[in-house]
Amino acid sequence: MIRILLFGFLFALPAVFIRADKPPTRDIVVSEAALAIHREALLIDGHNDLPYALREKDGLSFRNIDLARPQPKLHTDIPRLRKGNVGAQFWSAYVPADTGRKGTAVRMTLEQIDIIHEMVRRYPDTFEMASGVDDIRRIRKAGKIASLIGVEGGHSIDNSLCVLRDYYRLGVRYMTLTHSESLDWADSATDAPKAHGLSPFGEQVVLEMNRIGMLVDLSHVSPQTMKSALKVTKAPVVFSHSSARGIADHPRNVPDDVLQLVKANNGVVMVNFFSGFLVPEGARAMRKMFDVARDLKKKYPDDDVKYREALRAWVKENDFPAGSVQTIADHIDHIVKAAGIDHVGLGSDFDGITKTPYQMDDVAFYPYLTQELLNRKYTKEQIHKILGENLMRVLADAEKVSRTKPEKQP
Repeated sequence: MIRILLFGFLFALPAVFIRADKPPTRDIVVSEAALAIHREALLIDGHNDLPYALREKDGLSFRNIDLARPQPKLHTDIPRLRKGNVGAQFWSAYVPADTGRKGTAVRMTLEQIDIIHEMVRRYPDTFEMASGVDDIRRIRKAGKIASLIGVEGGHSIDNSLCVLRDYYRLGVRYMTLTHSESLDWADSATDAPKAHGLSPFGEQVVLEMNRIGMLVDLSHVSPQTMKSALKVTKAPVVFSHSSARGIADHPRNVPDDVLQLVKANNGVVMVNFFSGFLVPEGARAMRKMFDVARDLKKKYPDDDVKYREALRAWVKENDFPAGSVQTIADHIDHIVKAAGIDHVGLGSDFDGITKTPYQMDDVAFYPYLTQELLNRKYTKEQIHKILGENLMRVLADAEKVSRTKPEKQP
């Protein structure tokens, strides 16, 4: 999530989705061969922030927004999900990191989880809640979109394993260990370290997630925390919405040495579609933005209007190219080269990002990526792995670990 709070850090900007200008690359034309491969695939997206976008635009209800109709101010609606052939979706139960300090994180997270359940309830012909791999296959076979929940940030459990377990009972199937701010037990990629990896409690959190069958999500965490979690976990991990740092040097992306560890762990890195994480110029601008935001917050501690105006002006002055679907495929290629074809997936971050690559405007555009992968000589089987089967393997492995009695429970 970077849209409303731009990585959830201290400030808010209006949600303005920027459609990319045509870059100096060839247009992708989707062929019948690519469409056939795409229709046969189980496409699973690892991260979509529609629930928070709905909260921002419509409160905790669906009074004004009908997802069955086109929603041009969003990346996501039912007609476009159908057009993109989305088969399963992890909906993000995101709340800002500062709710942890305010003591409101658990309540707000429960509200976000409720929004997801309410969305599924209101559109039963389109969505159905899934608890695991068998449900996903069954729901997709019935022509619906299997819906799962990811909690985005460990601040949402308020240092309670009981809350973690309750989230699982409510349908949460992964938790991102941190968001934009470091916790006492895990470090964020975009904040100063506190735990220097994982604290003993952080290790408990990871092992408890293994025990109950909840995926450990390492997007947003520091490389040291990535390595600590990969050392501790008994199950494969996911990066629900992160790209390759070897191409775009932003701390939200995964370094090459960690990609090797992901391979050994049998996990999966799900490529984020935000131009600021895909394009090298975007990564440089986004790295600077955090320091700029901190400085502006100090300059205008009690004047949110001036603070937002100044930050908005900086963002405008430091614009960067949007990239294209080919840029997404470049990150996939890099992860495949470093970790292997079995360890890459898709985590768009739609409705949580402000700038998308050319020909990847919203959830309807996934077939363009399938075409580009076909253009790069990926086989049908390999494309299906990238689109969703790799994540299905990770989910199945996590379920298997949860059924195995641990030597010592946390």
